[in-house]
Amino acid sequence: MQARIDLSVRSESWPLAQVFKISRGAKTSAEVVVVELRQGDCRGWGECVPYPRYGESVESVIAQAETMRDALSNGLDRLSLQQAMAPGAARNALDCAFWDLEAKRSRTPVWRLAGLEPPQSVVTAYTISLGAPEEMGASAAANADRPLMKLKLTGAGDLERVSAVRQNAPDAALIVDANEGWTPEMVEPYARDLKDLGVSMIEQPLPADQDAALADLDHPVPFCADESAHTRDGIETLARRYDMINIKLDKTGGLTEALRLKQAARDAGMGIMVGCMVGTSLAMAPAVLLAQGAEIVDLDGPLLMAQDREPGLRYEGSRLAPPDPTFWG
Repeated sequence: MQARIDLSVRSESWPLAQVFKISRGAKTSAEVVVVELRQGDCRGWGECVPYPRYGESVESVIAQAETMRDALSNGLDRLSLQQAMAPGAARNALDCAFWDLEAKRSRTPVWRLAGLEPPQSVVTAYTISLGAPEEMGASAAANADRPLMKLKLTGAGDLERVSAVRQNAPDAALIVDANEGWTPEMVEPYARDLKDLGVSMIEQPLPADQDAALADLDHPVPFCADESAHTRDGIETLARRYDMINIKLDKTGGLTEALRLKQAARDAGMGIMVGCMVGTSLAMAPAVLLAQGAEIVDLDGPLLMAQDREPGLRYEGSRLAPPDPTFWG
């Protein structure tokens, strides 16, 4: 008989290096929830980032995770967790903690448990926070040696913002994220002009409840679903509106569903982007496994913070190494 699994849940606040702005607001810290699962001498842990856009708060996510305490005592495992909880941040932290616990208990890395190939390093995008054109241009100039930048946009003035970045980082590949900030009338003309500025992907141009319009609009560059895409449900519909899908663990509710969604998206002919909320290396570590073979990787959360976990993931410029199994997985 296996030893019982004990649960602990806590919140942490990690200051950012500078204010992080998107179309919906600004933040100065990463507010995260950490779940630990202990079984005998083994500990697994996972981190999630509650997101108000999806009706989540630190308090609500902690409460959701705590509801699993009795179930854990009664034999809840990672697979039964998928039915016991809805997708979201709380399930993500528990799911990733289960994966880590399984790895520590079996002394087998998560990539092998998941039937994946050994992970390699990946190049991550670096995010330029939303601001005035001159602010974004200055940030681009300070990071001009990075191979890939993701620009946060909002609607009016976006072409000037991208132009300023392009002038200050002429060699960088550019992708943009509107965070649902455009109207349907903006999409085609903005997309054509952004293509001329060298932008290679546009993420979530329209609000999720208005994105049906994308099926009937030209796609001068690929469109990527973010807020519209959570789990495998509706993937065929998404494939008619978007060319790519941004898979984030906090949306899928963990690595287990994220791996299934990745395969479903591939089967539907969609490209893969693996993204993140702004969190520490603990939130990024499982996503590095998911990011293997993805067309776009956006796992730069720790690069945006004043301080990360120590030890955490290793970044060399924009190149991110797989997690050390002693840290996670």
